[in-house]
Amino acid sequence: MASKSTDVRPIVKLKSTAGTGYTYVTRKNRRNDPDRLVLRKYDPVVRRHVDFREER
Repeated sequence: MASKSTDVRPIVKLKSTAGTGYTYVTRKNRRNDPDRLVLRKYDPVVRRHVDFREER
């Protein structure tokens, strides 16, 4: 079984850039996305779509 640190698709937390503290949890493919992941998703606290950045 693969170690969590060398997993090709690790679990990452996406934190809202609106400053609300809201997070999503998803997986990313390290081969396709070696940099930090940024996704535009819905933040229910501010009730709008904002950028969510990968936390490390």
